[in-house]
Amino acid sequence: MVEWKKIGEVLTVHTGKQLNRSGLSEVGKYPVINGGRTPSGYTDSYNENKNSITISQGGESAGFVNWVDTAFWAGAHCYVVENTTNQNLRFLFHLLKNYEYGIMESKQGAGIPGLNRKNLYSILIPIPSIEEQNRIVGILDTFTDSIENLKQQIAQRRKQYEHYRDQLLDLEGKEGVEMKMLGDFAFTKVGPFGSLIHKEDYICGGVPLVNPVHMINGKVMKDDSFTISEEQASILNNYKLKINDVLFARRGEIGRCAIITEKEENYICGTGSLIVRFKDNLNSKYMLYIFSSPYCKRYLEKSAIGGTMLNINCGIVEKMIVPIPSLEEQSRIVSILDTFEASISNLEAQLEQRQKQYEYYRNQLLTFE
Repeated sequence: MVEWKKIGEVLTVHTGKQLNRSGLSEVGKYPVINGGRTPSGYTDSYNENKNSITISQGGESAGFVNWVDTAFWAGAHCYVVENTTNQNLRFLFHLLKNYEYGIMESKQGAGIPGLNRKNLYSILIPIPSIEEQNRIVGILDTFTDSIENLKQQIAQRRKQYEHYRDQLLDLEGKEGVEMKMLGDFAFTKVGPFGSLIHKEDYICGGVPLVNPVHMINGKVMKDDSFTISEEQASILNNYKLKINDVLFARRGEIGRCAIITEKEENYICGTGSLIVRFKDNLNSKYMLYIFSSPYCKRYLEKSAIGGTMLNINCGIVEKMIVPIPSLEEQSRIVSILDTFEASISNLEAQLEQRQKQYEYYRNQLLTFE
């Protein structure tokens, strides 16, 4: 028999301590866990020990359950779980993770939502015997260990990719490399004005628009909620995209970009995007890597105009100075960087599959009558 108990009968939670902004930094010995899904920053002291369960107390992610395997600073919007009935702590983590959706649904507040301790404590959860808890943990930890290993491999491969990318694209002053202004060999155009696209123009299954939100890791991700009718697309024919066009986000996240492949040809450039179309015989994938480099990102951020919402225009982009080696060298660079990208994509696919397996078996093992 499995007992069903309220969370408050099995564990309690305590709130962390506010850490002033001055105590936060981008580097430090210990992560600061607050109301989000990722650390708020880092600091050089801690107030909680490693191998702890935390639950986000406030904000959009209130109710998010996490396992922290290092000493950390728990902030004022972080609940830390106290195991008051000597259950297997890893079992409690997997169990709470399985009930995460229900926990998040119990948050309250119209402005900034928060997780009320009383509501959290009233949620019913199954508590099997310690022997059964240990058995379940043994199975599920196999998946989570594999997931963490894949995450570490991805992080390491990304570092390798960034190292080689920066080395390969550091071309200024090298033999056979011309430093050219982008406007000398490319045509640029901003997306249509907002007055040309209205909410009522959106339909399901129409011609896709490409906005900055659809540019992910240099690729365009189709979104069926951002499609327009063929009739409206014909009005915007001048903004129709072609193979090898590169799109920039022209406001907000400056520097985000993506390349148009055969699959996206004839999509429509969205209002927040800017088109770069090359006149000369260039390897457009090489140009995408150039545009994605820290050098170009720094240039665009420095040159951007505006106050709260920074933005770029055609003039700023066209004045960008970029290195242009021979076509052979462009292809060589692309081949090397594509190999890294393919390796990272393969690892990410494995990670996604492993996470799905974990969630499936977690649900199966933690579903009791």
